[in-house]
Amino acid sequence: MYDYLIVGAGLFGAVFAHEASKAGKKVLVIDRRSHVAGNIYTKEVDGIQVHEYGAHIFHTSNKEVWEYVQQFAEFNRYTNSPVARYKDELYNMPFNMNTFSRMWGVKTPDEAKEEIARQIKEAGITEPKNLEEQAISLVGRDIYEKLVKGYTEKQWGRRATELPAFIIRRLPVRFVYDNNYFNDSYQGIPVGGYTQIVEKMLEGIEVRLNTDFFADRENLEAQARKIVFTGMIDEYFDYCFGELEYRSLRFETEELDCENYQGNAVVNYTEYEVPYTRIIEHKHFEFGCQNGSENPKTVVTREYPAKWKKGDEPYYPMNDEKNNALYDKYRELAQKEDKVIFGGRLGMYKYFDMHNVVAEALKCVREELGKQ
Repeated sequence: MYDYLIVGAGLFGAVFAHEASKAGKKVLVIDRRSHVAGNIYTKEVDGIQVHEYGAHIFHTSNKEVWEYVQQFAEFNRYTNSPVARYKDELYNMPFNMNTFSRMWGVKTPDEAKEEIARQIKEAGITEPKNLEEQAISLVGRDIYEKLVKGYTEKQWGRRATELPAFIIRRLPVRFVYDNNYFNDSYQGIPVGGYTQIVEKMLEGIEVRLNTDFFADRENLEAQARKIVFTGMIDEYFDYCFGELEYRSLRFETEELDCENYQGNAVVNYTEYEVPYTRIIEHKHFEFGCQNGSENPKTVVTREYPAKWKKGDEPYYPMNDEKNNALYDKYRELAQKEDKVIFGGRLGMYKYFDMHNVVAEALKCVREELGKQ
């Protein structure tokens, strides 16, 4: 008999399993995939750590979370500085003085503020009725048209005029010449990739891969006193209130016989006509990979947003009003379950970054162990 059956060997499940095992609990971890680490899984190709499920940059201002992950890997000093490509124009992200200088030829923060204020006033939007109007009322028409509109429409699979205004409550605008995307105190990528982190968390714990919880549910449930479920909460309850909506992703990865394909780890493609949202060049996540004599190859991934349907991999919850209201019904059911703990992005139907997942998992396992 196991104390905990953990469904999902991703970051939430691994943190919970690690802490429960340290406390002397007997734990079984299962995952339907053939590998651990969930969506942060990385694998080595020609000496390059490839992020199999999209770019993952660890960033946090939570010192406890930062120190916690340091136990399992050494992190480099990678700083996320994506480039946005609109047609043949290149812009720095997030919106900062480099962006504004490239777009309008301005040189000072006051000039940039004046131009944004002029465009907002010209638009005359007082009560934004949709995402398009909300974005224009925040940053003006130029930035919206070139850097927000197409990218957002591809991500959500809907036109910006059909998306609710509350999706973009704010857009980060910085009047400094600094391309650092995050404002967090700590940022980096583990040297040698993310998979090792989860592998170290799960050392000494029984893990069964290629194991689908729903294919053998009754038997698996009978083996444990409690279940930690990190899959889709609506699937757990057999979609009894209907399906929650998710966005999926499709990845096209190729190895190229060139040293350096795009000169940056992440380049966003912001025009709607380009079907992918970004190209990731994995070698730029780690320093020392750019030397041609040592590594003349590179690996790039094109990331395509996709409509989710049953059987597809869910990546992002669609946290609009309709879906959040539906989730509330599932959450009420979940709260009545004495034997099941729901966690992670899918179990809690909430968009979490990696540091949020670690913090939530630590909070959850401490509360759980504290009850005993």
